[in-house]
Formats: sequence, structure tokens, C-alpha cells
Amino acid sequence: MALDRRKFLVGGAATASYLATAGQAHASSPDLWHEFVSNPYNHPQIPNIAYAGFRLGERPPARPSRTNVLRYGAKPDGSADASAAINQAIKDVGSAGGGVVFMPAGTYRIDHIIEIGSDNVVLRGAGSGRTTLFATRSLEQIIGINRSRYGGPNSAWSWCGGLVWVCHRDRREPLIEAIKAQQWPLEGWIGNEGADSSVITTISGEVPRGSFTVTVADASGLEPGKRVLLQVDDDPAHGLLKHMCGDIPGTESYIWTDKTKLLSYKPFMWPVRIAAVKGNEVTLAQPLPVELRAEWNARLTTSAPAITGAGVEGLTIQFVKTVRPAHLQDKGYNGLVFQCAWDCWADDVSVVDSDNGFLLVSAKGVSLLRTRVSGRGQHHSYAVREQSHDNLTDDFAIGKFTEPPTPGSGHHGINVEGLSCGNVWSRGRMEAGTFDTHRGLPFGNVRTEVEIFNDGSHGGSADAGPLYGARFAHWNITVTNQRAGCVKIDHVAPCSATVGISTVREFGQIDRPDFTGPLRSKLESYGSTAVTPSNLHRAQRALRGFNQSNAKLV
Repeated sequence: MALDRRKFLVGGAATASYLATAGQAHASSPDLWHEFVSNPYNHPQIPNIAYAGFRLGERPPARPSRTNVLRYGAKPDGSADASAAINQAIKDVGSAGGGVVFMPAGTYRIDHIIEIGSDNVVLRGAGSGRTTLFATRSLEQIIGINRSRYGGPNSAWSWCGGLVWVCHRDRREPLIEAIKAQQWPLEGWIGNEGADSSVITTISGEVPRGSFTVTVADASGLEPGKRVLLQVDDDPAHGLLKHMCGDIPGTESYIWTDKTKLLSYKPFMWPVRIAAVKGNEVTLAQPLPVELRAEWNARLTTSAPAITGAGVEGLTIQFVKTVRPAHLQDKGYNGLVFQCAWDCWADDVSVVDSDNGFLLVSAKGVSLLRTRVSGRGQHHSYAVREQSHDNLTDDFAIGKFTEPPTPGSGHHGINVEGLSCGNVWSRGRMEAGTFDTHRGLPFGNVRTEVEIFNDGSHGGSADAGPLYGARFAHWNITVTNQRAGCVKIDHVAPCSATVGISTVREFGQIDRPDFTGPLRSKLESYGSTAVTPSNLHRAQRALRGFNQSNAKLV
């Protein structure tokens, strides 16, 4: 059951004391953390990310095994293409209502895409060190050239598609047909021009950021557990975009009208489950990431078909060794993609010698647990794009590249873009890359407890708008080569929190703020990573649990 603001604040001082001392008595507790404990839903610099990941932070379920790919003729010695056998097993288990498709230890050659298109289907190997999918062909070879919808010669395989592709079957099939026809494929939550959504009800009045409750015009189409899409338009003066940047003064002088790529992302779309309905008052399962104003026409709608409850576990996706391509010319040696996926996961999955490792495209509540990217170097190791929200990447690693970069290639590291919010990268070790905020005005995202050799670069074209929206938090970050770029962000990111990072200096790519005037950002505990809490996501989860257990006091 969702908590209201009062329940979260009960015993705030006691909660802060508990979280600041449990097992970490000798570390300093930043003032910003104590401020957050007293104001966890609309803190000016720190987003609430306590609900990130599968089913708002639950562990993925242990589903029962339904079949074994060897029964379908898959060979675990790499001698023959196993993709048809694996896909048939996945399809059959999906038709039966879900369960685990097991792949025993071995190497399975795949010459085509592995397609997970039904709810509650899990593809499980014997462990990432024991079961390998060996991909011999690129997406360009399998499907065809995929040109960017923005024109030009760039390959869209540079940021979408995977050789293991988790996407609802009713979504993926028309998407692939559009790519083959060299048309703009629908990627997001509502397809092209909103064709895949219809209004359930409108939201009345103004609602503050962080609220769990909204008042709707007609609640007859809503019930607890229902998945809906919150859509929010903008006003002619770009008030919503300014709000996503913290409503700082500099948003008034910023030129919004020529940011054609950014403007094409609207409306803002945020999937959410309904927790309760009482009359026309609707309780959401998590707090709103933005406020809702009357002029923004907020409404609850349907979305394109989304896949739920699907997982990939215990395997390595390895590619035939190819030369790392020039920037934006990827052929599509891409690992695992979750597209229009909600409450799905990957656990103990590694990607080797890829163009791109893990891609989240219009994904909600996806947990990437114990994942690794390694090999000859990637364009994106991890990318979060197309309004992907509340996803959790926990216990992750990017390995040192095994080969020097080819001329004209680039590496971003962990990427977020395209109005995406509420995403978390936690407990990571990055031997390459950077904290890539790829323009497109992402906001309210967190990187915490990460060690990084900071040698990558952020991307994003000028027409995609601001590099950062409000409330980015970098918390307890160790930079092993002392490069500041994209990590120490207090001078470039509005309403941001840079807390507990090691001493850094500017070199390489150096950014200037998009906005003039005060940014209202905060820098605290600079030069030290001995901060409490050491992990912002886990601390927020503990705070959420503490107040749930004490809700009876309200």
C-alpha cells in the first residue's frame, strides 16, 4: 500500500540517526542526507529513487523450470545455429503462461535474434561463466540497415536493438518490419504519433511533485493494480521543460524553440501502477516525479503493449570478434535490450565484444543485477533512453578494453537521455567510460557507490537540449584517474547534488552550464568518500522500509 507524506516523515529524526550510524559509525553524514530524511518526496537536489527496479524494488521471483532447450535440438557445443530451437522453446513456454526456459552449460551458436515476447518467460543459463550464447551475425546482417529517424548516414543500431531482445511480440514484429522497409520504427510507449494510446481519464487541478494521490475526472476505468501511462503535455512557454530543470532563473533566457529533437520527445510519459481508488481520488504506487499543472493537460492513458515479468539469467552473450566501428556506424552487435518492458530483469548476465552492451528503451522498473560488459570496447556499455524510468542497475562492471580504440570510435559508459528519470546505477566498477548524460533533458537520476576510471565522453546533439535536468545526484564516487568531467557536476547541473567524491581536476571534455545564473546545486563532502550513508539508493530503500514498519504510529 502506498504511503502518504506523513507516514514517511514519522520518526524522521530517529530514522536519520539509525541510518547514519548502522554499521558506519566513523563516517561523516552529509547535511543533505538529513535534509532528505525530513523532505524525501520533493527535496530540491536529491530525487526519490527508493522505488527503482523490478516491482518497485522487489527481488525477481524464482520461476519454475518448464523446459530445456536440448529437447528442442539446441546443440551446446557451438556446432550449429541454436536460435530456432531456443526461440521455439521460449514461444511454447510463453503460450503456456510462462516459466523458465533452461539452457544447460555449454556454448550455443545463434545466427538470429533470440526473441522474448511473452510475459513471465525467463531464459536461464547455468551461470554467466558456464552458458554462452555466441552470436555470429549483426542486426544489420539479420534485419538490414537501420537509419536514424533524424536523417543522415548514422546507424540507429548504435542505440537500439539487441541479439537478445525482450519486447512484447505485438510490438517487436511491426517494429522490425518498419526497419526492413527503412521507415521510422516506433520505439516509445505510444508508438508514432500516439497511435497506441487512448485516454482513460484526465487529472483535475494542480498536484505537487512527490504526491501519491491525484484527483481524476472519472475513475470508473481504474482499479488497484492496473498499469497506466501518465502523459503530460507542455504549455507554449515550455513550462514543463523549465520545471524539469528545477525552475531556475536561467530557464527563462534559455532558447527552447530550436531544440527540435528535445521537443519531439514530448509529451512526458511515465508508466505507473494504481494502488487504490476511492471515489475520484486515485492513489499511485509511487510518488510523482514532476508536479502537474492545469495547463499541462495531465491524463492517464493506455500504452502500446508492454512485456512484463520477463527475465534473462545466468549466461554470457558473446560476439564474433569484429573491429570496433566508427562513432554512430554500429552494425548492431548489441547484447541485451529491454524495450517497452515493465517489471523485467537480468541477473548474472555478461556481454563480451559488443557494439552496445545493455540497452533500456522505454523501459520501466527493470532491474539489471550482477551484469558485466567487457571485451574490445563498446559504443554504449549501458544506455537508458526514450523515456525509461525507475530502472535499477546494481552490482555492475565495465571492463578495461582488450584492444585500443579504432580511429573515430567513441565510448560513453553509462548513458541516460530522453526525459528519462528515476534511474539508478549502484555499486559499480568502471574501468572505462564516464557518467554519460546524453542531453535530451534527463532528470532525477542517481549514480552511487561507483569506482570509475573516467576516460569516456558524453554525447548528444545540440538540438536535444540541456545536458542535465534537475536533481541528478552523484553520491560516493571514487575517480581513480582524477578526471572531473561528468562526475563533479555542481557547476553544470541544475539543482544537483555532488556528495562524497574523491578529489578530481578538469581535463579532457570540459562542460559549460546550459543555463545562466544560479544553478542551486550542492557540493558536499568533496575530496572524501567516507560518507554515511555510503549508498544513496540503499539508504532510501531503508528509509522507505523504516517508515512502512512504523506507519501504525500515524
